[in-house]
Amino acid sequence: MLLSIQFPLWLKPEIIPGLPVRWYGLMYIFAFGTAFLVYRRQVRERNFPMTDDELSGLFFWGILSLLLGARLFSTLIYETSDIYITQPWLIFWPFRDGRFTGLQGMSYHGGAFAGLLAVVIYAKVKKFSFREIGDMYAASIPLGFTFGRIGNFINAELYGRVTTSPLGMIFPNAARLPASESWVREVAEKTNIEITGAFVNLPRHPSQLYEALFEGVVLWAIIWFFRNRKPFKGFLVGLYFLGYGLFRFFIEYFREPDADLGYRIEFVKNDLSPAFSHPPFSFSTGQILCFWMILFGLVWLIIASRLPGRKPVYVFADDARVLSKAEKAVQRNKRRKLRKKLK
Repeated sequence: MLLSIQFPLWLKPEIIPGLPVRWYGLMYIFAFGTAFLVYRRQVRERNFPMTDDELSGLFFWGILSLLLGARLFSTLIYETSDIYITQPWLIFWPFRDGRFTGLQGMSYHGGAFAGLLAVVIYAKVKKFSFREIGDMYAASIPLGFTFGRIGNFINAELYGRVTTSPLGMIFPNAARLPASESWVREVAEKTNIEITGAFVNLPRHPSQLYEALFEGVVLWAIIWFFRNRKPFKGFLVGLYFLGYGLFRFFIEYFREPDADLGYRIEFVKNDLSPAFSHPPFSFSTGQILCFWMILFGLVWLIIASRLPGRKPVYVFADDARVLSKAEKAVQRNKRRKLRKKLK
């Protein structure tokens, strides 16, 4: 009996075989659409003074900046060859060898900071409070992010390290490992995988799904809980960067580092393959970038808590007043009585 999960082979990167339309690209549309709807709901529930055109403009420039930042950052940080230095037009060229491949290689960290910059500029131009619209953005993005990691899973890419856990999954395109290694034979034995050649495909952590759950759903739920309980304006922005950085930092321990990059920092050397072991004091590129996200989130929380006009505006009433605790209690009681009548 196989003690691991087989990747569902009916999942293919292409939506329709033979056509250059992929699930991963469609997941981007779902992600942006979900974030937009969640943001619009916040605008309406708070009666926030932002028109539909302004909301659409905010998302247009935010998404454009996110995509540009994600692509540029990926080519600068994760590309080890000099192909984009000698042929920079390939950065945004979606064809390779006469085939449509899309823009392969996007960095979340680059997209996050580029998107943040776009929101800051948009708020300045349109004379919105960055802390207010930034908080609503922070409460919208994580749920959309979930779809991106689901797209990675469908592509059977960005899988994790080898594991003997019952959650281990055999990905069809995962790198085969040499059966001559003792640890490979040991894992194969524990998971009841028969070795029939010089190389074997072993179960991996489905780290894409771990990220979809924790960096997407769980982080969104935490931020959503605080959206009307935040202690000061800008709190959710800092909470987002801090929360994403922490979740991603620890999930990176379940992922295998890029083969051409390896660990950027190794305080303790390890002879085991990075496909199987991630030493606690060895850090991947993703972990280093997450460290800076965590630091940025903490610094921003300190700064935002001391800025003038930091008092949070939970609800924009029709007369633009900030509701007091007593007024909010009255509103809650009215809603409770209405619910009882409806029952």
